[in-house]
Amino acid sequence: MKCLSLRQPFAELLATGKKTVELRNWNTNFRGEFIIHASRNIDGKACRRHGFEPEKLVTGAAIGKAKVTHVKMYMSKKGFTAERHKHLAGSGSFSKNTHGFSVNGARKFRKPIPMKGKLGFFEPDE
Repeated sequence: MKCLSLRQPFAELLATGKKTVELRNWNTNFRGEFIIHASRNIDGKACRRHGFEPEKLVTGAAIGKAKVTHVKMYMSKKGFTAERHKHLAGSGSFSKNTHGFSVNGARKFRKPIPMKGKLGFFEPDE
């Protein structure tokens, strides 16, 4: 199964279904279920904005599953801002190559599974 690494708190927000669009500056043809990996990197500013204590977030582990259903390219800052409630990104996150991966069916694992992350969608090491 494919896996995608996200910085915290975005991995947590995605795994709990609060975030339904994952932003990337690249497109993908991938559709289907994937593992949500919380990278070792934490976005402190985003933690404050979303009410998380960074030291309490799981990092370096698979924390859930979700499904990519389609991808949208944001053509304008207006369209990007209109969907902020879905992607939960800060106001300075828009660029002309911003793609939004629509995600649904998110489910958080009861217990995190330690693992290394990689860039893009990847197959986890067994």
